[in-house]
Amino acid sequence: MAQVPAGEFWMGCNDAVDNQCLGDEKPYHKVYLDTFYLDKYDVTVEQYASCAQAGKCSSALTGESCDGGRLGRGNNPINCVDWYQAKAYCEWVGKRLPSEAEWEKAARGTDGRKYPWGNREAGCDYAIMWMIGEDEAGCGRRSSWPVGSRPLGASPYGAMDMAGNVWNWVVDWYDEGYYKKSPDRNPTGPASGAARVLRGGSWHYYQSYLRSSARYGYAPFVRSSGVGFRCARTR
Repeated sequence: MAQVPAGEFWMGCNDAVDNQCLGDEKPYHKVYLDTFYLDKYDVTVEQYASCAQAGKCSSALTGESCDGGRLGRGNNPINCVDWYQAKAYCEWVGKRLPSEAEWEKAARGTDGRKYPWGNREAGCDYAIMWMIGEDEAGCGRRSSWPVGSRPLGASPYGAMDMAGNVWNWVVDWYDEGYYKKSPDRNPTGPASGAARVLRGGSWHYYQSYLRSSARYGYAPFVRSSGVGFRCARTR
């Protein structure tokens, strides 16, 4: 796991380096987080299958663009799992889903950069994505890739695939206006809501969704080929 030390970071869209800011990414604000740890890689098909085989996780969907049950994809990120399945897996391994603030700090560090690697625009050298103007998603494969396939896209703390490959579920409920009322120390999101937050973009999304400040609300019971997760822990 990547250790993310205690301290402040800038959360939200930094319009000094980003001209794609959306309303739910504002205001740009300083947040303090205690030390935490985040998985360097998304949970893989093989890892999730171990939980399902142990009877502690329900099976991921298969078929179409889902990676579960496909030969040669054991090291691809698990996808086609909902928020509840992600939570169950993390608890099974003695961890938890990260908060939205934890995810963002692990993705971009403390300097307000646009992407995990810096401010250079997203492309297939850095992330598994769908390039504008290209006909095929997933950098030509129309699917996710094995975790860690783009080392140039590593975050300041060494976390891989924090942009692209699969979206990551986080623990927070989604509220487009949350940043206007969020506490400045260890925020954990609204008390309730209709959607959970997804972060990071995926193999079939464009550059603007891969920005480290981009937020997306998604119904927690929905499963998609573009959605997976990674886990966090406090100690």
